Amino acid sequence: MKLRKRVHTAEAGYNSHMSIAPLNQLLDDLEDAGKLDDPLEVLAGFSNWAASTRRALYPHQEEAATEIFAGHHVIAATPTGSGKSMIALAGHLAALAKDQRSYYTAPIKALVSEKFFDLVELFGARNVGMITGDISLNAEAPIICCTAEILANQALRDGAELDAGVVIMDEFHFYGDPDRGWAWQVPLLELPKVQFVLMSATLGNVDFFIRDLEARSGREVVLVDGASRPVPLEMEYSEDDSQYLLESLVKAGRWPIYLVHFAQNDAVKTAAGLASANLLDREKREKIADHLKGVHFTKGFGQTLSRLLRLGVGVHHAGMLPRYRLLVEQLAQRGLLAVICGTDTLGVGINVPIRTVVFTSLVKFDGRRQRHLSAREFHQIAGRAGRAGFDTMGFVVVQAPPEVIEAKKLAAKGQKRKGAPATNNQKPKVSWGRSTFERLVAAQPEPLRSHFRIDHSLALNVLSGGRDAGEHLLWLARNNHDVPQETNPHLRRLGQVYSSLKQAEVVRHLPAEKAGKLGRLVLTHDLPEDFALNQPLSPFALAALDLLDPDSPDYALDLVSIVESVLENPRQVLLAQQKAQRDQVYQKLRSEGVEYNQRQEILEETTWPQPLKELIAGAFKTFAHSNPWVYGSEPSPKSVVRYLVENALTFTQFISRFELARSEGVVLRYLTDAYRALGQIVPPEKRNEDFDQLLIWLGNTVKGVDSSLLDEWEALASGKRRENLAEDTEEEPAFGSGENQLPSANPFALRRQFRNAAWQRVEAIAFDSLPRLQDCQDLHPEGSAWSDEDRGALLDDYWERFDDLPVDQGARASTHAAIREGEQARELLSRYLPADSDLLDGRKVWALLQEVDDGSGLWEWRMLFALDIAKTDVSGEVHPYLVTYGDIS
Repeated sequence: MKLRKRVHTAEAGYNSHMSIAPLNQLLDDLEDAGKLDDPLEVLAGFSNWAASTRRALYPHQEEAATEIFAGHHVIAATPTGSGKSMIALAGHLAALAKDQRSYYTAPIKALVSEKFFDLVELFGARNVGMITGDISLNAEAPIICCTAEILANQALRDGAELDAGVVIMDEFHFYGDPDRGWAWQVPLLELPKVQFVLMSATLGNVDFFIRDLEARSGREVVLVDGASRPVPLEMEYSEDDSQYLLESLVKAGRWPIYLVHFAQNDAVKTAAGLASANLLDREKREKIADHLKGVHFTKGFGQTLSRLLRLGVGVHHAGMLPRYRLLVEQLAQRGLLAVICGTDTLGVGINVPIRTVVFTSLVKFDGRRQRHLSAREFHQIAGRAGRAGFDTMGFVVVQAPPEVIEAKKLAAKGQKRKGAPATNNQKPKVSWGRSTFERLVAAQPEPLRSHFRIDHSLALNVLSGGRDAGEHLLWLARNNHDVPQETNPHLRRLGQVYSSLKQAEVVRHLPAEKAGKLGRLVLTHDLPEDFALNQPLSPFALAALDLLDPDSPDYALDLVSIVESVLENPRQVLLAQQKAQRDQVYQKLRSEGVEYNQRQEILEETTWPQPLKELIAGAFKTFAHSNPWVYGSEPSPKSVVRYLVENALTFTQFISRFELARSEGVVLRYLTDAYRALGQIVPPEKRNEDFDQLLIWLGNTVKGVDSSLLDEWEALASGKRRENLAEDTEEEPAFGSGENQLPSANPFALRRQFRNAAWQRVEAIAFDSLPRLQDCQDLHPEGSAWSDEDRGALLDDYWERFDDLPVDQGARASTHAAIREGEQARELLSRYLPADSDLLDGRKVWALLQEVDDGSGLWEWRMLFALDIAKTDVSGEVHPYLVTYGDIS
C-alpha cells in the first residue's frame, strides 16, 4: 500500500468547529523552525501541547513518550484511566515527524472508529485513514486505524517491507484470546524493523515479550509499569441483596453504578427487580422524563426499558437495539442514571461513566463450561470503576452467591433456608465465595499464552506477497511464540494446507532453475482481491448465484437465500425458529397419536428453515475443491429476511412471533448485515425488479426500526462522525403492505401460502385422512366442491400404488413445489383443462406442480393446482383448485 506523505495543516482538512488540527500544526511549526528532525524538540512540543489542553503528562506518560521518541519499543502496562491514549499519540507524532506511517490497532470496530475520529481532529482528515474489513477510508494516509486482523494480514503479505514505522497495539491482552490471539502475534513475528507500542491494563508478566522483541528486532524494549491509578480502587465483598446494596451505595454517593452480569437475560431480570428501589430523587426523575420526551419505545422490551429509565435504572447489552444502548449512554453521561444493569462488555469499553462496579457473580459460561473469572477478566472489568478528573475514589463490590444472600436474610428473621433436593444426575455447581474474591483481588493477570495457528488464509497471504513463500511458511511454523514441543503441530498443519492447495491447483512447484526471489512454491493464478475479507464466503455466494434460474418466480428470494447462507448465524434467532418449528411439529404429531420414540426422532431432525439447503451444500463442495481456503467457513442456510418476506411480517411481528424481545438488537444487526451484503454481493446483472423492491423494503425496514447501524456505516464510509441518536419512527411496513393491501401485493408471501395449501393435501394423503382432505375444501376447476367420493378416489389412487409418503423437511422443500406464472402457467394448465375453462380466459392464474416423495426416488406422482389471483384478492384467502393428480409430466 503506497504511503502518502503528511499533508500540512492548511490542506489537511479538519472539522468546522475546530480552529485547527493542533498536532499537525505543531509539526508544521517545528518544520518551519527547522526543528522537526530533533526528537527532543518534538517531544517538548508534544508535552507543551498536552499541558495547554489541561492534560499535562503524568510521569509514566512522559517516560513512555521519551522512550518512544528515543526509538525504543514500549510496553505500557498501565492501569485503566491512566491515559494510554496520550502514549499512543506520542507514537503517531514520532512517526509523522520522521515521515513514517503509524498504525493503531484495536480488537473491535467501535474502538477503531472512535480512535479514527479522535485522530482526525488532532492531525487533520487527510492524514488519517481507517480499514476495518467492511470500511476502507483514506487507506494511503500516514496514520491508519484498523482492526488487529487487518494489520496481521498486511504483515503476512509484505513482511519486513511493510510501509510502517510505528505500530500501536491497544488492548494487547487480546494476544491471549484463543480465537483471535494470532492477529496480535503475527506483527511481532513479521515486522522486525517496526517500533512497537503495546498497551493494556492487564498484561501480567511480560518478560517473554521483552526478550523476544529485543531478539527479533535488535531494538531496546522499555516496560512502563510504575503508574499508580489516578483514581484508587476500594474493593469489598457483600452479602446484601441487590436492592438494599444499591440503595446504600446511592445514599453514600457512590453512583453511577454498573451491575455486571454474564448473561443478557440476567441483566434484564435484575433491572426489572429494581422497579421498587428508591434510587433517585424527584428532580432527577423529572429531568429523565424531559430527556425521554419524543423518544419512541417499541412494545415489549422497549416499554420495560422506558419504565426503568424513568426510575434511574438502565440496561446495556449487545442484544438491545443500538438506539436504546446509545440512549442509556447519553443519560448516564448526563449523570441521570443511578444504576446500569449490563453484561461484561464493560471490560472492552463502553462509553459510560462509572463510579462503582458491582459483580453479581464471579462465575461465567465461556461457551464450553461454567468457570471462575480469570484474574485478567476480573481486573479488566473492575478497572472501569472511578473516572479520572471526576472521582477521587472508585469502588468495586462483589456480591455473594444468591443462596448465601438468601440465607443471611432468613437468619436475620430467625429462619433457616431449605436445602435443594439432591438428584443423582445433578452436575456439580461452580460457585464462589469470599476466598474467591480475595484471591482475584490479590492475583496478577495470568501470563499471556500464544495462540498462533496456520490455516489457508495465513498461507495464501504469505503466497500473495513478494518473498520465498515456501521457506517463509516453514520459518513461521518453527519460529512463532509457541513453547517448543517434541513434534511441531504447525508443520503438520502446514503440510495439510499445502496438500489441499496443490490438489486444488492453487499452487505449484517451479523447477529449481526457474525459481526466482519468490522461491519454488508459487500461486498458479492471482487470488481474487476479496478472498481474505472478513466475509470469506462472499466469493462463494457470488459464484453460487449462477446456479439459480432467473425465470423462476422465486428467483429474488433465492438470491436472498444464497446471501443469507454466508452471513454469520444469529444464534438466538435460529434457536427461536427451531423451537417454534419443533413446538408446531410436536403438537401435530401428538394430535395424530404418533408414538413417543418416533415423535422424538422426528423432533430431533426438525431445525430452523433452511432454504436451498441441498443446492448450497452441493455448490459449496464444488467451490471448496478449487478454493480450499474456505474450509472451516461452511455456509449455513437460514431464513430470516426470506421468512419476513414470505410471511409478510413486520420487524415487531417477527420479534413477537419468536419471543425475541430481549434480542431485538441481534435481529436488527443481522438485518443490517443482510442489507449491506445483498447490496454488495449481488451484481446489477443478476438482479430483477422483485429483488430491487425487496432490497428497498429491507433498507426501509432497518431504518424504520433503528437506523443507528446503517447511519454509522454510511457516516464512516464518508469519513463523518455520527453525532445524534437515530430518529424515532413508528413506520414499520411488511413487504408489499401500504395502500394496496391485496394478497397479490406481496407475491412472495402469496407463493408461500399457495405452497402451504398444496402441502396440506400432501399431509392429508400421508396420513390417509379423509377428514383432513375435507378440511382442505377443495374445488374442481369449474368451481364445484369436491365430494367425499372424489377424496376417497384420490387416497386410493396413491395408496394402491405406493407404500410410504414421507413428510419431512426435505420432502417439503420448495424445489418440489414449482410455481409457474403467466404464459407458462396457462400452457401447463391447458394440457389438463378444457379449452373453454374460465382459468384459461386470460385472467391472472398461477400453477403449482407438487411433487410427492413416493419412495421410488423418481417423485413421479404429482398434484397440479391452479390459483385464480383475482379471486384471491377479492376473498383475501388462498383456495387453490386441484386440477389433476397422478403421473403428471
